Amino acid sequence: MKLLNTYEDRDEAEEAKQKLTGECRLASERDSNVVIYNLFGIPSWGNFYRLGMYNLNLLKPLLDRRSSWEAADQTRHAEILATLQTVAKNYSIEVPAHWL
Repeated sequence: MKLLNTYEDRDEAEEAKQKLTGECRLASERDSNVVIYNLFGIPSWGNFYRLGMYNLNLLKPLLDRRSSWEAADQTRHAEILATLQTVAKNYSIEVPAHWL
């Protein structure tokens, strides 16, 4: 398990935990007068998608219309892909070839 996200609101953190598949846990820590909730889980594209992270919700519709991309679509895809490649490197996971 690895740290997937951090939340300042307990309800939001609990809701996010419920979305994950596989092993997960929520840990809280106090920083000054603020409580921070760290969500740990299995780093997978499915879990990141369920958490609404890294613009994965925008990727499928974008790829579905790949044949009719305009310049703005190509730029957006490149931006999302750059982020995903960084995430893949940080979590030692691979970006699926069909996303490239």
